[in-house]
Amino acid sequence: MGSPDDHDEKLALHARRASSFGAHAAAYAEHRPDYPAAAIRWALAAVAHRQPPTVLDLGAGTGKLTEGLLEAGATVIAVEPDEHMRGELHRRFPHVTAHAGTAEDIPLPDDSVDAIVAGQAVHWFDLDRSYPELRRVLRPGGVFAALWNTDDSSVDWVAGLKAVAGSSASTAQPPGGRVVLPAHPLFRDHEFERSSFPHRYRRTAESLTATIGTQSHTLVISPEERAEVLGRIMAYLRERPETAEGEFDLPIVTLALRTILRPAD
Repeated sequence: MGSPDDHDEKLALHARRASSFGAHAAAYAEHRPDYPAAAIRWALAAVAHRQPPTVLDLGAGTGKLTEGLLEAGATVIAVEPDEHMRGELHRRFPHVTAHAGTAEDIPLPDDSVDAIVAGQAVHWFDLDRSYPELRRVLRPGGVFAALWNTDDSSVDWVAGLKAVAGSSASTAQPPGGRVVLPAHPLFRDHEFERSSFPHRYRRTAESLTATIGTQSHTLVISPEERAEVLGRIMAYLRERPETAEGEFDLPIVTLALRTILRPAD
């Protein structure tokens, strides 16, 4: 069992990682992957008949998920706490309404959206405080879905990359990508369904190193350690035949969870 000091240190690291992206918003927008259309359609299936569904992109960042939601025909409202990330979203999608706000304090009226979707964000939420807000802003029969892009470590060179890419701020990932969202009394009758979708991201050794450089575990460490970690990644990619020269596909598995938070009236 860890000590209270260990717990406090973990909470402080989590908070630093959660707030680390804004200063690197432009790089995040340039280098992070999008989400597969099939995963977005699956997430929104229960409200697809509402034409167009109004979807809240919660923790929207620079709009990586926003783009796919728009292509799926949704009317998108974005909520993002970081002004720099929100600024990048507005630059890329000037016609999307983007609010400053958090999952714990959503700046929208009651019963105002058909779905809430979070891409690469739910692990930053305080779910005890967020769940009541999710339920408040969803219309009857509304959907809550969460998506994560994860590198496909069943591929040998990707597993090797994961082994060399860690930093002192890295945390253990769930085995086999088994992301689990905790139950909450408000939603006792609504279990999360899960699915996964293959995805690929075209990269070079340089651009994949830059992508990893936008991940929080490389943003919160010292400049010296960051240079060492990114140098180690580049050296690995330069020595692997799959990635040494030119462009290649990074294999990704997109994990998706969804639930209907309350039944239609």
